[in-house]
Amino acid sequence: MAITAQMVKELRAKTGAGMLDCKKALTETNGNMEEAIDFLRKKGMASAAKKADRIAAEGTTYIVSEGNEAVIVEVNAETDFVAKNENFQELVKELARHLLANKPASLEEALEQKMSSGETVTEYINAAIAKIGEKITLRRFAVKTKTDNGAFGEYLHMGGRIGVLTVLEGTTDADAAKDVAMHIAAIKPKYISRDQVSEEEIERERQVLTEQALNEGKPEKIVQKMVEGRLGKFFEEICLLDQSFVKNPDEKVGKFVSSKGAEVADFVRYEVGEGMEKRQDNFAEEVMNQAKK
Repeated sequence: MAITAQMVKELRAKTGAGMLDCKKALTETNGNMEEAIDFLRKKGMASAAKKADRIAAEGTTYIVSEGNEAVIVEVNAETDFVAKNENFQELVKELARHLLANKPASLEEALEQKMSSGETVTEYINAAIAKIGEKITLRRFAVKTKTDNGAFGEYLHMGGRIGVLTVLEGTTDADAAKDVAMHIAAIKPKYISRDQVSEEEIERERQVLTEQALNEGKPEKIVQKMVEGRLGKFFEEICLLDQSFVKNPDEKVGKFVSSKGAEVADFVRYEVGEGMEKRQDNFAEEVMNQAKK
């Protein structure tokens, strides 16, 4: 039976095993999905396979920088209880160090890379699943660079519940860069500046604001002027440089950065579990399960 890429993808989603391992399992079992899962379980993937369908929307973010390179990563677990576990925290740090050193181009590439121990990232995570007892996933990461005349702003909020990595160019003031990162953590901008907002998004907002103004009974001759004024508020909500700085609301972030002779080159903001389905926690059950281990 021909083994398709879709079959490999499906088995990988069910087990968390690497692509090559999934393809081999399907080949060995003539494409039988259930038998392929069993094949992987027998090869040491049992814990990962059993937990593949469970929800891992807790976890932490983490940042590592070295010289002119830095990485921000989000690693998920099923419960906040495990996310604070020392073994889980060490796993996150080890993954971050590996990603910074090897700079994979994608998550798929990262999972297939070999770590210094000789095992792939997927195998390393699966071994941790077996030890810790919960589904663990490397969800996302971003590697960023700066020049010698730049600064990284690194900020972890609530022990890593929110992580922000900011890149300023034109200054080596790491404290200023961190202040900007703290602002981003709190206010959650989507873009650095207005010129990053697509014309499609601006026009969509303009149409909505126009309809709102007309529905409010505003005269058509002043609607356009009103809409352009309200678009300014729209940009303040989504564009970092237009926002009032959280440490000094009388000053815009753009003005603060300019006062340092700098500009915001890039930023990444991760919030643990954002956009993911959340599990319904039973804290008593969680504690009991941990006590049994």
